[in-house]
Amino acid sequence: MPQAPAELLTPRIPTRDGGLELSRIVAGMWRMVEWDMPVAARVDFIEQCLALGVTTFDHADIYGNYGVEELFGEALRAQPSLRERMELVSKCGIKLLSNKHPGHTIQHYDTSASHIMRSAEESLRKLGTDRLDLLLIHRPDPLMEFDEIAAAFTRLKQDGKVLHFGVSNFTRHQFESLNRRIPLATNQVEFSPLHTAPMFDQTFDGLQDLGIAPMIWSPLGGGRLFDMADDRAAALRQVIQDVAERIGKPFCSVVFAWIMRLPCRPIPLTGSGRIAAIREAVLGASFELEREDWFRILRAARGHEVA
Repeated sequence: MPQAPAELLTPRIPTRDGGLELSRIVAGMWRMVEWDMPVAARVDFIEQCLALGVTTFDHADIYGNYGVEELFGEALRAQPSLRERMELVSKCGIKLLSNKHPGHTIQHYDTSASHIMRSAEESLRKLGTDRLDLLLIHRPDPLMEFDEIAAAFTRLKQDGKVLHFGVSNFTRHQFESLNRRIPLATNQVEFSPLHTAPMFDQTFDGLQDLGIAPMIWSPLGGGRLFDMADDRAAALRQVIQDVAERIGKPFCSVVFAWIMRLPCRPIPLTGSGRIAAIREAVLGASFELEREDWFRILRAARGHEVA
């Protein structure tokens, strides 16, 4: 497959000094069931991502009613050489009500060592691989025991089944408590111009202090950035569009550039099955917004000037 132009090749970035490297833009797979792609189309999609330098693919055991990992694994089985060109990320710790798991009587969290181990094994089986590059705890669990999670992580690493570990949606204190027990690669959190809390609740400050890059889910607000009907969202869209037109870049590329301008080195996920959308995300890694434009978007996002 032809290589993309240099400006459309996303660089790689270490999540922490000397640690795991991910592509600057990550392909999020949570909607793959909805894309309704035959195996050959999934293989082609993965190859096109790789050609753009998007080598990291983000999963969770529960995505697509526990079905996405299997769909992705079918593509890897159809083209086994793809595995050595990518990083596979998955998550565990949520139990959904599902016809695939009739024993679940209530949706809940489970961060016990036994569940972490079983979930990792099942992800490996579905993906058809011998190791995960990164495994995350999906949500903080009120019943989680940091020592137990660290012990499960250590065992998986010793067995060669998971190479690196992290969390998702953890507070600064929760992250640091587990990170003291076992080195964590990242905290995957929600962030977008519609959800700026991590800039102000110490999440990003704490990660920057530790030299750890966060992963970002829903960078476009789950699509709400395009269609939210309230006045503030409309004003925000207009400001982003004005910046995009003035600097000659696509709207989505400006949003991704706005996120990646932060000094904690955020690593955004895309959630699209359209290569054109992934290409625009990758383009966002090729330029840096001027400080004034960055604050224009922040002001519109918050609805007021900085104090």
